Amino acid sequence: MSGLRYVYAVCRPFGTPLSAQLTGVAGVPPKQLTHHGLVAVVGHVPEEDFAEGPLRAHLEDPDWLSTTARAHENVIDALTVVTSPLPLRLATVFRDDSGVRTMMERREETFLRTLDRLDGRVEWGVKVYVESPEEEKWEQAGQFARRLHEFLSGYAEDSRIHEPQNATLSRASGRNVLNAAYLVPRSESEAFVELVDRTKDESPGLHVELTGPWAAYSFSGEDS
Repeated sequence: MSGLRYVYAVCRPFGTPLSAQLTGVAGVPPKQLTHHGLVAVVGHVPEEDFAEGPLRAHLEDPDWLSTTARAHENVIDALTVVTSPLPLRLATVFRDDSGVRTMMERREETFLRTLDRLDGRVEWGVKVYVESPEEEKWEQAGQFARRLHEFLSGYAEDSRIHEPQNATLSRASGRNVLNAAYLVPRSESEAFVELVDRTKDESPGLHVELTGPWAAYSFSGEDS
C-alpha cells in the first residue's frame, strides 16, 4: 500500500490483537511494524494531506486538527487496553517503512528505557477549577491546589504540572488553577481514584476533575 507512514506509538510486542474494526487517522486501520524488540504502530496516510507542506497547512485548521487528534487518540486508547504504549507526537510521519525502522534504530535505547518505566502504568489527570473570581477565594484555591498536588504526588510514581488549561478550550466552568498528571501503576489506580474522590468535597467553591486512565503522554519524554 502506498502513502506515507503515520506512527502512533512504540510498544513492546503484545499478544492481544487490536480490534479489526479499529480505524485511525485517514480512516485507515493501524498495523504493527516490528524492529528488534520494539513494535511501531503505524497507519498509511495520503501524501496530499501529510507531506510536509499540506500537513503544515492542515495543522492551522482547527476542524482538521480536532478530527485527526480524535483518530490518533482512538488508536492510543485501544493500545492502552492491551499494553503500555509510548505515544508519539500527533502527526509523526515518515516516508516509508524503512524510515520508521531507521527512527526506531536511532532511538532504540531511549524507547526501551522509557517503556520499562511505563510498563504496567497509566496516567491520571487532575484539574482544579475555582468558581469565584474573588481574591480571597483565589488564594484559598491556590493553597488547596498545592496541598492536593503534594498529597497525590506521594501516591504516584511521577507527576507533572502543566500550564493551566485555557478557559475557551475547557468545558468546565471556572478558572483552572491546577492541571496535573500522575503516573500510577494500574494495580493501584482504584485506590488513587478513591483518594481523588475524597478530596472533592473538601473545599466549597472548587471543582476537582479526574480524567483517565490514559496512556502516559506526560511521561513519554516526547516533549522534553
